[in-house]
Amino acid sequence: MFNKFHFFIFSFFHFFILAATAQDTKVADQILLYQRITGGWPKNIDMSLPLSEAEKAQVLADKQRTDDSTIDNGATTRQLKYLAETYQLTHEEKYRTAFVKGIQYLLSGQYPNGGWPQFWPNPKGYQVHITYNDDAIANTLFLFQHVIAQEPPYQGDLTTDSLRQRLQKSFDKGIDIILKTQIIVDDRPTIWCQQHDHITLKPAKARAYELPSFCTAESVPLVQLLKSLPNPSPAVKRAIAGAIDWFKAHQLPDGRWARFYDLEEGKPFFCDRDGIPRRNINDIGPERRNGYQWYNTRPKSILNY
Repeated sequence: MFNKFHFFIFSFFHFFILAATAQDTKVADQILLYQRITGGWPKNIDMSLPLSEAEKAQVLADKQRTDDSTIDNGATTRQLKYLAETYQLTHEEKYRTAFVKGIQYLLSGQYPNGGWPQFWPNPKGYQVHITYNDDAIANTLFLFQHVIAQEPPYQGDLTTDSLRQRLQKSFDKGIDIILKTQIIVDDRPTIWCQQHDHITLKPAKARAYELPSFCTAESVPLVQLLKSLPNPSPAVKRAIAGAIDWFKAHQLPDGRWARFYDLEEGKPFFCDRDGIPRRNINDIGPERRNGYQWYNTRPKSILNY
Protein backbone atom coordinates (compact mmCIF):
# COMPACT_ATOMS: atom_id res chain seq x y z
CA MET A 1 0.00 0.00 0.00
CA PHE A 2 1.29 3.46 -0.93
CA ASN A 3 1.18 5.22 2.46
CA LYS A 4 2.44 8.61 3.60
CA PHE A 5 5.90 7.21 4.31
CA HIS A 6 6.21 5.90 0.78
CA PHE A 7 4.95 9.21 -0.56
CA PHE A 8 7.58 11.01 1.50
CA ILE A 9 10.34 8.77 0.15
CA PHE A 10 9.08 9.16 -3.41
CA SER A 11 8.86 12.95 -3.03
CA PHE A 12 12.33 13.14 -1.49
CA PHE A 13 13.99 11.22 -4.31
CA HIS A 14 11.96 13.05 -6.93
CA PHE A 15 13.16 16.33 -5.43
CA PHE A 16 16.71 15.01 -5.26
CA ILE A 17 16.66 14.06 -8.93
CA LEU A 18 15.20 17.42 -9.92
CA ALA A 19 17.78 19.24 -7.82
CA ALA A 20 20.61 17.20 -9.31
CA THR A 21 19.31 17.83 -12.82
CA ALA A 22 19.05 21.56 -12.12
CA GLN A 23 22.65 21.61 -10.97
CA ASP A 24 23.73 19.63 -14.04
CA THR A 25 21.97 22.03 -16.38
CA LYS A 26 23.37 25.07 -14.58
CA VAL A 27 26.91 23.82 -15.12
CA ALA A 28 26.10 22.68 -18.65
CA ASP A 29 24.73 26.12 -19.51
CA GLN A 30 27.96 27.68 -18.35
CA ILE A 31 29.89 25.19 -20.47
CA LEU A 32 27.80 26.44 -23.41
CA LEU A 33 28.86 29.99 -22.56
CA TYR A 34 32.54 29.01 -22.65
CA GLN A 35 32.31 27.15 -25.97
CA ARG A 36 34.23 29.12 -28.57
CA ILE A 37 33.06 29.91 -32.07
CA THR A 38 35.44 27.16 -33.19
CA GLY A 39 33.36 24.57 -31.33
CA GLY A 40 36.14 23.84 -28.84
CA TRP A 41 36.97 25.04 -25.34
CA PRO A 42 39.93 26.68 -23.60
CA LYS A 43 41.85 24.87 -20.86
CA ASN A 44 42.42 25.30 -17.14
CA ILE A 45 39.07 26.94 -16.35
CA ASP A 46 36.66 25.64 -13.72
CA MET A 47 33.45 26.09 -15.66
CA SER A 48 31.29 25.06 -12.73
CA LEU A 49 32.08 28.19 -10.73
CA PRO A 50 29.29 30.79 -10.54
CA LEU A 51 29.83 33.84 -12.74
CA SER A 52 29.11 37.45 -11.88
CA GLU A 53 27.39 39.52 -14.54
CA ALA A 54 30.71 41.15 -15.43
CA GLU A 55 32.42 37.76 -15.69
CA LYS A 56 29.58 36.41 -17.81
CA ALA A 57 29.89 39.39 -20.17
CA GLN A 58 33.61 38.69 -20.57
CA VAL A 59 32.99 34.99 -21.25
CA LEU A 60 30.43 35.92 -23.91
CA ALA A 61 32.91 38.33 -25.49
CA ASP A 62 35.58 35.62 -25.50
CA LYS A 63 33.34 33.23 -27.45
CA GLN A 64 34.70 34.79 -30.65
CA ARG A 65 38.29 33.83 -29.80
CA THR A 66 39.97 31.40 -32.17
CA ASP A 67 43.34 31.18 -30.44
CA ASP A 68 42.63 29.20 -27.26
CA SER A 69 40.57 26.15 -28.27
CA THR A 70 42.52 23.02 -27.37
CA ILE A 71 42.60 19.35 -26.38
CA ASP A 72 45.39 20.03 -23.87
CA ASN A 73 44.82 19.28 -20.17
CA GLY A 74 41.54 17.49 -20.89
CA ALA A 75 39.92 20.51 -22.50
CA THR A 76 37.07 19.95 -24.99
CA THR A 77 36.81 16.18 -24.38
CA ARG A 78 35.83 16.83 -20.74
CA GLN A 79 33.19 19.39 -21.68
CA LEU A 80 31.76 17.09 -24.34
CA LYS A 81 31.29 14.28 -21.85
CA TYR A 82 29.41 16.61 -19.49
CA LEU A 83 27.17 17.88 -22.27
CA ALA A 84 26.39 14.31 -23.35
CA GLU A 85 25.44 13.41 -19.77
CA THR A 86 23.22 16.48 -19.51
CA TYR A 87 21.54 15.74 -22.83
CA GLN A 88 20.68 12.22 -21.66
CA LEU A 89 19.06 13.74 -18.55
CA THR A 90 17.13 16.50 -20.29
CA HIS A 91 17.03 15.77 -24.03
CA GLU A 92 17.26 19.52 -24.59
CA GLU A 93 18.43 20.17 -28.14
CA LYS A 94 20.88 22.92 -27.18
CA TYR A 95 23.14 20.39 -25.44
CA ARG A 96 23.07 18.02 -28.39
CA THR A 97 23.80 20.88 -30.79
CA ALA A 98 26.78 22.03 -28.73
CA PHE A 99 28.03 18.46 -28.43
CA VAL A 100 27.94 17.92 -32.19
CA LYS A 101 29.67 21.25 -32.77
CA GLY A 102 32.41 20.16 -30.36
CA ILE A 103 32.82 16.82 -32.15
CA GLN A 104 33.09 18.66 -35.45
CA TYR A 105 35.77 20.84 -33.90
CA LEU A 106 37.78 17.73 -32.99
CA LEU A 107 37.38 16.34 -36.49
CA SER A 108 38.48 19.65 -38.00
CA GLY A 109 41.83 19.60 -36.22
CA GLN A 110 43.07 16.24 -37.42
CA TYR A 111 46.02 16.31 -39.78
CA PRO A 112 45.80 14.25 -42.99
CA ASN A 113 48.31 11.85 -41.40
CA GLY A 114 45.97 11.23 -38.44
CA GLY A 115 47.57 13.34 -35.71
CA TRP A 116 46.30 16.43 -33.89
CA PRO A 117 48.08 19.62 -32.84
CA GLN A 118 47.79 20.92 -29.29
CA PHE A 119 45.77 24.01 -30.29
CA TRP A 120 43.93 24.91 -33.49
CA PRO A 121 43.07 26.70 -35.62
CA ASN A 122 46.35 28.49 -36.31
CA PRO A 123 48.67 26.73 -33.83
CA LYS A 124 51.84 28.59 -32.95
CA GLY A 125 55.33 27.33 -32.18
CA TYR A 126 55.43 23.85 -30.70
CA GLN A 127 51.61 23.76 -30.61
CA VAL A 128 51.78 22.54 -34.21
CA HIS A 129 53.34 19.22 -33.20
CA ILE A 130 51.36 15.99 -32.99
CA THR A 131 50.60 16.19 -29.28
CA TYR A 132 50.49 13.20 -26.97
CA ASN A 133 51.34 15.46 -24.03
CA ASP A 134 48.81 15.37 -21.18
CA ASP A 135 46.99 12.53 -23.00
CA ALA A 136 45.55 14.99 -25.55
CA ILE A 137 45.24 12.61 -28.50
CA ALA A 138 44.52 9.58 -26.31
CA ASN A 139 41.58 11.43 -24.72
CA THR A 140 40.28 12.39 -28.14
CA LEU A 141 40.46 8.86 -29.54
CA PHE A 142 38.95 7.27 -26.43
CA LEU A 143 36.05 9.72 -26.76
CA PHE A 144 35.60 8.80 -30.42
CA GLN A 145 35.69 5.12 -29.51
CA HIS A 146 32.91 5.53 -26.93
CA VAL A 147 30.76 7.66 -29.25
CA ILE A 148 31.14 5.20 -32.13
CA ALA A 149 30.04 2.35 -29.84
CA GLN A 150 27.24 4.55 -28.44
CA GLU A 151 28.31 3.74 -24.92
CA PRO A 152 26.60 5.81 -22.18
CA PRO A 153 26.36 8.77 -22.14
CA TYR A 154 26.76 8.78 -25.92
CA GLN A 155 23.78 6.55 -26.75
CA GLY A 156 20.53 7.22 -28.56
CA ASP A 157 20.05 10.15 -30.91
CA LEU A 158 23.00 12.18 -29.59
CA THR A 159 24.84 11.47 -32.86
CA THR A 160 23.82 10.30 -36.32
CA ASP A 161 25.04 7.28 -38.24
CA SER A 162 26.88 9.51 -40.70
CA LEU A 163 28.70 11.37 -37.94
CA ARG A 164 29.77 8.11 -36.31
CA GLN A 165 31.06 6.91 -39.68
CA ARG A 166 33.21 10.04 -39.88
CA LEU A 167 34.44 9.38 -36.37
CA GLN A 168 35.36 5.81 -37.30
CA LYS A 169 37.50 7.00 -40.21
CA SER A 170 39.14 9.57 -37.96
CA PHE A 171 39.71 6.97 -35.25
CA ASP A 172 41.36 4.57 -37.69
CA LYS A 173 43.69 7.34 -38.90
CA GLY A 174 44.51 8.17 -35.29
CA ILE A 175 45.51 4.57 -34.57
CA ASP A 176 47.62 4.57 -37.72
CA ILE A 177 49.58 7.67 -36.68
CA ILE A 178 50.19 6.19 -33.23
CA LEU A 179 51.82 3.19 -34.90
CA LYS A 180 53.80 5.38 -37.29
CA THR A 181 55.17 7.67 -34.57
CA GLN A 182 56.24 4.87 -32.21
CA ILE A 183 60.01 5.17 -31.77
CA ILE A 184 61.88 2.24 -33.36
CA VAL A 185 65.23 1.09 -31.95
CA ASP A 186 67.10 -1.79 -33.60
CA ASP A 187 63.98 -2.62 -35.59
CA ARG A 188 61.96 -2.95 -32.37
CA PRO A 189 59.06 -0.63 -31.41
CA THR A 190 59.51 1.11 -28.06
CA ILE A 191 57.40 4.02 -26.74
CA TRP A 192 56.65 7.60 -27.81
CA CYS A 193 57.77 11.16 -27.26
CA GLN A 194 55.39 13.73 -25.78
CA GLN A 195 55.14 15.33 -29.18
CA HIS A 196 56.18 14.41 -32.71
CA ASP A 197 56.89 16.63 -35.71
CA HIS A 198 53.70 16.82 -37.74
CA ILE A 199 55.61 16.37 -41.00
CA THR A 200 58.61 14.12 -40.29
CA LEU A 201 56.84 12.29 -37.40
CA LYS A 202 60.12 12.30 -35.44
CA PRO A 203 60.28 13.15 -31.70
CA ALA A 204 60.14 16.91 -31.30
CA LYS A 205 60.90 19.56 -28.69
CA ALA A 206 58.17 21.52 -26.92
CA ARG A 207 58.99 23.75 -23.96
CA ALA A 208 62.67 24.31 -23.13
CA TYR A 209 62.72 21.46 -20.61
CA GLU A 210 60.69 19.07 -22.81
CA LEU A 211 63.27 17.68 -25.21
CA PRO A 212 62.91 14.94 -27.83
CA SER A 213 62.93 11.79 -25.74
CA PHE A 214 61.30 8.55 -24.73
CA CYS A 215 58.39 9.80 -22.61
CA THR A 216 56.89 7.28 -20.21
CA ALA A 217 53.77 8.90 -18.74
CA GLU A 218 52.15 9.90 -22.03
CA SER A 219 52.99 6.58 -23.68
CA VAL A 220 50.84 4.59 -21.24
CA PRO A 221 47.38 5.68 -22.51
CA LEU A 222 48.54 5.05 -26.07
CA VAL A 223 49.26 1.44 -25.14
CA GLN A 224 45.93 1.24 -23.29
CA LEU A 225 44.16 2.52 -26.41
CA LEU A 226 45.88 -0.08 -28.60
CA LYS A 227 45.00 -2.78 -26.07
CA SER A 228 41.33 -1.75 -26.24
CA LEU A 229 41.03 -2.58 -29.95
CA PRO A 230 38.72 -5.60 -30.40
CA ASN A 231 40.58 -7.16 -33.33
CA PRO A 232 44.19 -5.98 -33.11
CA SER A 233 46.32 -6.38 -36.21
CA PRO A 234 49.79 -7.96 -36.06
CA ALA A 235 51.23 -4.41 -36.18
CA VAL A 236 49.17 -3.38 -33.15
CA LYS A 237 50.18 -6.51 -31.23
CA ARG A 238 53.83 -5.83 -32.05
CA ALA A 239 53.50 -2.20 -30.93
CA ILE A 240 51.99 -3.24 -27.59
CA ALA A 241 54.59 -5.93 -26.94
CA GLY A 242 57.45 -3.62 -27.86
CA ALA A 243 56.25 -0.86 -25.53
CA ILE A 244 55.76 -3.24 -22.62
CA ASP A 245 59.22 -4.74 -23.13
CA TRP A 246 60.68 -1.24 -23.13
CA PHE A 247 58.90 -0.33 -19.89
CA LYS A 248 60.11 -3.51 -18.21
CA ALA A 249 63.69 -2.82 -19.27
CA HIS A 250 63.68 0.78 -18.05
CA GLN A 251 61.92 0.54 -14.68
CA LEU A 252 64.03 2.13 -11.95
CA PRO A 253 65.12 0.22 -8.82
CA ASP A 254 62.50 2.04 -6.72
CA GLY A 255 59.68 0.80 -9.00
CA ARG A 256 59.11 4.10 -10.74
CA TRP A 257 60.01 5.44 -14.17
CA ALA A 258 61.59 8.76 -15.02
CA ARG A 259 59.41 10.95 -17.18
CA PHE A 260 62.08 11.35 -19.85
CA TYR A 261 64.80 9.03 -21.19
CA ASP A 262 67.27 10.29 -23.78
CA LEU A 263 67.11 8.92 -27.30
CA GLU A 264 70.80 8.08 -27.50
CA GLU A 265 71.39 5.88 -24.43
CA GLY A 266 67.88 5.39 -23.07
CA LYS A 267 68.83 6.85 -19.70
CA PRO A 268 66.78 9.22 -17.49
CA PHE A 269 67.45 12.92 -17.73
CA PHE A 270 66.14 16.08 -16.11
CA CYS A 271 66.05 19.50 -17.67
CA ASP A 272 65.80 23.08 -16.50
CA ARG A 273 64.53 26.07 -18.44
CA ASP A 274 68.00 26.41 -19.96
CA GLY A 275 67.28 23.36 -22.09
CA ILE A 276 70.37 21.45 -20.91
CA PRO A 277 69.68 17.81 -19.93
CA ARG A 278 71.22 16.56 -16.70
CA ARG A 279 71.46 13.08 -15.20
CA ASN A 280 70.78 14.10 -11.60
CA ILE A 281 67.52 15.79 -10.66
CA ASN A 282 69.35 17.79 -7.98
CA ASP A 283 71.36 19.50 -10.72
CA ILE A 284 68.36 21.49 -11.92
CA GLY A 285 66.95 24.50 -10.11
CA PRO A 286 64.25 24.22 -7.43
CA GLU A 287 61.58 25.87 -9.62
CA ARG A 288 61.61 23.08 -12.21
CA ARG A 289 62.72 20.39 -9.79
CA ASN A 290 59.59 20.93 -7.68
CA GLY A 291 57.26 22.23 -10.39
CA TYR A 292 57.20 19.26 -12.74
CA GLN A 293 56.41 15.57 -12.40
CA TRP A 294 59.77 13.98 -13.15
CA TYR A 295 58.81 10.47 -12.03
CA ASN A 296 55.66 8.38 -12.38
CA THR A 297 54.27 4.87 -11.91
CA ARG A 298 51.73 4.85 -14.77
CA PRO A 299 53.38 1.97 -16.69
CA LYS A 300 52.53 -0.45 -13.87
CA SER A 301 48.95 -0.49 -15.13
CA ILE A 302 49.93 -2.17 -18.40
CA LEU A 303 52.81 -4.47 -17.45
CA ASN A 304 50.63 -7.56 -17.01
CA TYR A 305 49.45 -7.58 -20.61
